[in-house]
Amino acid sequence: MDQKTNTKSWEVRIGHSLSEAERQHLARRRQTVLQCLKQLGISCSEDEVPNIAVLGSGGALRAMVGLLGSLCQLKEDGLLDCIMYLCGVSGSTWCMTSLYNKPNWSTKLKTIKDDIVQRLAEGTVSQSQMGQKLVKYYSEKENFSLTDVWAALIVSNMVKEIDEHKLTEQRGKYTNEPYPIYTVIDKQSKYDKLNADVWFEITPDESGYSLSGVFVDSSCLGSQFENGKEVKKQPEIDMLYLQGLCGSAIADKQEICKQIYEALKRVVTKKIKSTQAEYASVPDVPDAEQALLAFVDLNLSVLKKEDATVHFQTMQYLLKDEDETQLRPEKASFSMSLLKDYTLQAYSSIADMFKKQDNEDRIWTVILKSMKKTADWIWGTTYDYLYRMEVEHVHASVLHSKTREYEDAGLLLNSPYFSVLRKERDIDLIISLDYSSGNPFETVVQTAKRCEDLQIPFPKVVPPPENTIPQDFYVFKGSGNAPTVIHMPLFNAMNCRGEVEKWKKTYSTYQMSYSREMITDLLKKSGVNIKNNKEKLLNEIKNVIKEKKTSKK
Repeated sequence: MDQKTNTKSWEVRIGHSLSEAERQHLARRRQTVLQCLKQLGISCSEDEVPNIAVLGSGGALRAMVGLLGSLCQLKEDGLLDCIMYLCGVSGSTWCMTSLYNKPNWSTKLKTIKDDIVQRLAEGTVSQSQMGQKLVKYYSEKENFSLTDVWAALIVSNMVKEIDEHKLTEQRGKYTNEPYPIYTVIDKQSKYDKLNADVWFEITPDESGYSLSGVFVDSSCLGSQFENGKEVKKQPEIDMLYLQGLCGSAIADKQEICKQIYEALKRVVTKKIKSTQAEYASVPDVPDAEQALLAFVDLNLSVLKKEDATVHFQTMQYLLKDEDETQLRPEKASFSMSLLKDYTLQAYSSIADMFKKQDNEDRIWTVILKSMKKTADWIWGTTYDYLYRMEVEHVHASVLHSKTREYEDAGLLLNSPYFSVLRKERDIDLIISLDYSSGNPFETVVQTAKRCEDLQIPFPKVVPPPENTIPQDFYVFKGSGNAPTVIHMPLFNAMNCRGEVEKWKKTYSTYQMSYSREMITDLLKKSGVNIKNNKEKLLNEIKNVIKEKKTSKK
């Protein structure tokens, strides 16, 4: 029996059962799947309808475009309506957000695909729009973090739009589609190795810890709670922030910092130029703005392993009237740790300069704060809706912290297995579409190991020998309550014909944009994996239905 902490829609729900909205959706979707199976010549009763989940791995734009190509081919082959759940991490969620913003997207998928391709190939987001969005996040949210910076300045530039729709706006608009689940992880739980409290799912209806069974209405994810009751409302997260939250592990720390500072430099430079144009009679750049630009350049130079002396000297000169005692490292050659310390010290001094200038333009404050968050490396700060609750099966550290930090699930496992492995979802068949850049079997092998630790039913996974060129279709048979897993690496011996490494290099994970030709080629590559294996997919669907029939006897 579920426990409820109050009677309103924003209550914390403790219990492993599915939300009422999800149950209702699945009941409707089951009829769609039943009709689809009949059209495919597969006979089964309503209670024999298989629960099939498609999982999209991470991989930034490669995963976004790859998942789009896979889904389009599933639609063309008449298989899309067999799918009960669509789940993603990282770059795959960028595709999902683009689809689920369109009511009943599967009925007009070709048109939507063309629109997405057009946007990715030719769309733009201006520096002014990015800066305005960054200021909006800072102004509206109490828990401004590096995720806000990443979403506003980097993700918007990669997906070529600033999507301000809210997740809950999707409720009731995807009645003909698989149920969507976006997966992230709890950063603190990852470091504390709390396996059950790591996996966090976000749906249009409800969000929470998948395996622990503690959920909150998605409209108030991020609001402040105490003892299970909302005490202070925060703005609902928008789709751009969700994309940033899910997709923040597309490069190493130094590369991410470099991209953030380059984006900040563009915003600072654009703002200075626009100010000079507005006040042409006063062309000089105020000291605070000069110091901020030098501050950004200094960080960039260190990250790029270039000589930072001139930027350091500029800052020392401009900050001469500030507290000098803390702002003099022994030399202008910074290590990464020295850079962090210096950044945090200089942050306060430059902030004081802006105060003395009586500069009320909030963009400068936000840029400075963004630099501090980058130095602190704090992502996804969110009020903990379990704060001060007593929940027997949730670790005390999760219950006693006022905030939690959520981040890209790819930092732990680059596929959303644990969202669909909730016992209540009763998944029969998982179609794992792997768009990873490294070992194409890492996700499924890791999942098998973690499931063994957590005593979650999962098939035995025996990957091919190391350094083997992957095929396009693998089946790991489930037994008992374990689902069958179909695993499909994106680049493989069948669709790349001996050029797997070449294709991987062409579509590197950290790539800010693709040309139209690259997008078209990648759509074909991911689509052909489905097309070439239609009969194999159908056979595995028939097999799980046969097993369901047998288990009823």
